[in-house]
Amino acid sequence: MKFFENNNTQVFALGGLGEIGKNMYCVMHNDELIIIDSGVMFPQDELLGIDYVIPDYTFLKQNSEKIKALIITHGHEDHIGSIPFLLQTVNIPVIYAPKQATELIKKKLDERNIKYKNLNTYTEDLKLKFKYFQIEFFATTHSIPDSHGIAINTPNGLIVMTGDFKFDWTPIGPMSNIHKMAELGKKGVKLLMSDSTNAMVDGVSISESKVDETLNEVFENCEGRIIIATFASNIYRLKHIVETCRKNNRKVALFGRSMDTSIEIAVKGGYIIDDGIFVSPEEALKSKENEITLLCTGSQGEPLAALSRIANGVHRQIKLLPNDVVVFSSSAIPGNADAITNTINKLYLKGVKVFTNTSISEIHTSGHGNREELKLMLRLLNPQYLMPYHGEYRMLKAHAQLGIECGLPVENTFVLDNGDVLSINKHSVKKSGNIPASDIYVDGNRIGDIGNAVIKDRIIMSDDGILVIIANIDINKRELVGNTNITTRGFVLVNESTELLERIEFLANQIIIKNLKNKNLNYSELKHQIVQEVFPFIKEETGRKPIILPVFMEIKRESN
Repeated sequence: MKFFENNNTQVFALGGLGEIGKNMYCVMHNDELIIIDSGVMFPQDELLGIDYVIPDYTFLKQNSEKIKALIITHGHEDHIGSIPFLLQTVNIPVIYAPKQATELIKKKLDERNIKYKNLNTYTEDLKLKFKYFQIEFFATTHSIPDSHGIAINTPNGLIVMTGDFKFDWTPIGPMSNIHKMAELGKKGVKLLMSDSTNAMVDGVSISESKVDETLNEVFENCEGRIIIATFASNIYRLKHIVETCRKNNRKVALFGRSMDTSIEIAVKGGYIIDDGIFVSPEEALKSKENEITLLCTGSQGEPLAALSRIANGVHRQIKLLPNDVVVFSSSAIPGNADAITNTINKLYLKGVKVFTNTSISEIHTSGHGNREELKLMLRLLNPQYLMPYHGEYRMLKAHAQLGIECGLPVENTFVLDNGDVLSINKHSVKKSGNIPASDIYVDGNRIGDIGNAVIKDRIIMSDDGILVIIANIDINKRELVGNTNITTRGFVLVNESTELLERIEFLANQIIIKNLKNKNLNYSELKHQIVQEVFPFIKEETGRKPIILPVFMEIKRESN
């Protein structure tokens, strides 16, 4: 591409800009390309049947010979979730990931039976050297262990990517390495790419130790079972829930596959100690109410998660008891508020006490820094240019404004879309073009073969249903045999709409008989003609717009 000038350094995102999820960022200089993160985005309600949304790998496939490494900042799904799909599409010579992320990636690859030998674990002390790039890491505080920012020395200056971060002066895990951040700032940062998730939230995020205090109060005042729903990936939250249970002489039972996996990896990595505190669901049912805590998935109201099934009374093991206390130690991911509210209402209807995160009950804190923390990062690194990333457009815009408030010229801030390319040389940073960066849908084991047309059809079927018109056609005489058969799902109640369906059948018969007289008409044209004439009739009669699917069965009859 013409805008990729030799000896300039290019930076672009294949995901993560204008959205929360599918983070994937690239830094390229001449014939070297480094990929940072490879995440998924979970589909919104309108993407019916879609399992994941992943980045478009077109550019990476076209430039696969330039790829030197994939580097992972931390182990959350929106940063590692698309690695199996990436490895099936593009040759990645080596992956570098921190300890916790390495274990999660191994688990993910094993589940999909993908063999990959070049997965290496890095620490903050590791330095990577390529022909054009020298890369080092700095520890950050986030809601999962081993989170890092990345500093990339390029021929055209230092690029720093913060990864997901917050500043917590009393964390459950390690502190951010603010000293290393300040050292990078002194060296001179050309471009800062910084987490924008909470760029619209004032003040400073709550410390995990404050959440710990609130959870202690809940435990001290509860005489029944405690059921806690939280993000399975929030290892530090899981850690102090387990430690709080230990202090209060409670055993812990796990419910939910992702919770089992997270605890297993956390124990293996030494983040959580298993000294017999974990018990099986069967043992939990036999325990006294004040001696057990149920730790489960479902903090986002997911219909198949453990807490939702408990609230609906359909969990095969757990039935709610009058003294149960349910704690939502989480915040709502955008789009999940209604599902969470629905679950909470069902819990209240069952008569149990429910704690959610409010100003008077601080039982959750974000792993992302608020506005004052973003300002601190800007001051520590003191960049010449700012590219907000990891956030919806409004978040990126708010973060850019923070950069301006911290002294950056407005022309030195870049609010970009996925695919936009920043070109860096010795003297300046400028937007120089764009590359393909659309959403790719994963449906089951199929990648990228579901497009907008299929999604549109699924939405129509979910709203107005489907009507199938089945016709038997004599291929020798080119005539309709018998009447058409009408089958419908999600359109009307068959038993209450007999007259309407008979009229549709009659209309379909007439259209087929009339058009079969045209010897040059093929079946594709006949299907189109049926849809063209039946659709307005149905819309006029019912106001609905179902998918209409004509199906022809060819038969051969003996000539008399």
